[in-house]
Amino acid sequence: MAIGRLPRVPEAADDAELERRAAKSFWRGLRQNPLGIVGLAIVVFYALVAILAPILAPYNPTLVQLSQRLLPPSRAHLFGTDGVGLDVFSRVIWGARIDLTSAVLVVVVAGSVGTAVGMAAGWFGGWWEEVLMRITDIFLAFPGLILAMAISAVLKPDLNNALLAISVTWWPTYARLGRGQTLSLRGLEFVEAARSEGASTGKIMRKHLLPNAIAPLLVQATLDLGSVILVAAGLSFIGFGAQPPTPEWGVMVSDGQTYLMTQWWIATFPALAMFVLVIGFNLVGDTLRDLLDPRLRR
Repeated sequence: MAIGRLPRVPEAADDAELERRAAKSFWRGLRQNPLGIVGLAIVVFYALVAILAPILAPYNPTLVQLSQRLLPPSRAHLFGTDGVGLDVFSRVIWGARIDLTSAVLVVVVAGSVGTAVGMAAGWFGGWWEEVLMRITDIFLAFPGLILAMAISAVLKPDLNNALLAISVTWWPTYARLGRGQTLSLRGLEFVEAARSEGASTGKIMRKHLLPNAIAPLLVQATLDLGSVILVAAGLSFIGFGAQPPTPEWGVMVSDGQTYLMTQWWIATFPALAMFVLVIGFNLVGDTLRDLLDPRLRR
């Protein structure tokens, strides 16, 4: 009797192959989400505008020209000019650079600090967890915008101090999220195996906990980028953030509110630029959540 050939057992895919498959699955899911593509296109467009601001802006965004004040949109000034003759189009372009950079800095700083605090609390437990999480609760007890205003007012109202104030109020969200992810992961088999092999705490957090907890943190960070832009612009609008003539969107809206009924373009264009970018970040964040959370995949 002829003996049939045994079926070939496929070799286990290496890490690089698994990463390629994951990336392919991610991009396939992204292509099936048109709103996610729209959001990504908006964010990429604004990023390019921010990078190329010195080339794209036709005028100096801080050069006062009183002879050109309050001009309506035209071929010479696409978005018109403001009350002191500053070109609104140039200022909107430079505002993209300032606001995008500000949002990224705040999210990176707050996300790094908050995640480290939360993972430490979740991993060590005991009095470490009690102390760290009670400090987190204290910061969460204050309204974020009010606390940011107070900190900015004490330091001195300017853009850098406003970003520092926002970072101080923003990290607790990441601390709570990092702690929850660490608590859900620290008892799993691969973590216990690493501990039994004598891996240090830092190595376990860096190579085992953080890579498996990064998905919800990344989604939160993407959504927070739009929120940080709104908060930073709000602080600038009420005088606690960037100061004139800095080409920041909140400053521009604040300057234009006086002329809103007659010279509408001064406040409208920076407000629209901010609105579209925040929508873009929200669309990207929602799409990442759907793609990275297995419970939400269709």
